Amino acid sequence: MDLLGVGSGAVCFVGAILVLGFIFLANAIRIVPEYQRLVVFRLGRSVGAKGPGIVLLIPVIDRAVKVDLREQVREIPHQTAITKDNAGISVDFIWYYKVLDPTESVLQVGNFEVAAQGMATTTLRAVIGGIPLDDVLSEREHINTMLRTRLDEVTERWGVKVTNVEIREIIPPREIQEAMNRQMSAERIRRAVVTESTGTREAAINVAQGEKQAAILRAEGSKQSAILEAEGQQQAQELKAQGFAKALEHIFAAAKSVDQKTMTLQYFDTLKSLGMSPSTKYIFPMEFTSLLDNFLGKDGGKK
Repeated sequence: MDLLGVGSGAVCFVGAILVLGFIFLANAIRIVPEYQRLVVFRLGRSVGAKGPGIVLLIPVIDRAVKVDLREQVREIPHQTAITKDNAGISVDFIWYYKVLDPTESVLQVGNFEVAAQGMATTTLRAVIGGIPLDDVLSEREHINTMLRTRLDEVTERWGVKVTNVEIREIIPPREIQEAMNRQMSAERIRRAVVTESTGTREAAINVAQGEKQAAILRAEGSKQSAILEAEGQQQAQELKAQGFAKALEHIFAAAKSVDQKTMTLQYFDTLKSLGMSPSTKYIFPMEFTSLLDNFLGKDGGKK
């Protein structure tokens, strides 16, 4: 019986040692992902960030704090702020941050997210308080840059980088919204009137330009018609002159072949016509006698 009790006690002892060894290994061995780091404290003193991969810790002596190195996004709910011109508005925004130094993010601030949220709220009110309402509504990108710069100045000593700040919504007071709606309506009406007047002016300009082009084309057509008519008349006159010149050439050529006797015969024919007329008085040119001489001959005339 004693041997059996001793054997069972040894088995229990070995089992307890194995359990303790397993617990020891489970607490001593940590597998750290690529996007995380372990900030290790040994007897309360920081020994730096460990990881990624397998990290060995001494149970009871070492304590590890996980730090996520991925970029994080946090939302700041609607906050009431007073603008430079004393207009109350409600603003909400989101901000992105990334831990650059895991050790500093653990040692320099107790609860980073709570501290950062409070700091973002006060920074938002400070930034909005220095800007008029119109600029707040129209210059969101400028406000985003100012918020990011001021937040980054504070979080830098914590080993955290503020990468971006984006305002999502700005809600002005109701009376200001109504005034803005009236202003937008008036602006739309003004743009419509301007657009209509611009269209009318452009239409009038197009009509005037069309009439001008038509008048120019008509004048050009009249000019071309007059030029063509003048050229036609010129060519016709030239052709007439050429015809007269050829006729004169033929007349001159025929006149050269006519002798004195032919001319005298023409006179006789004329005298015949005169004799057939009822007139009682006749006038003969002085050249008539000389023509007869040429026709009858000088001797015949004397006889």
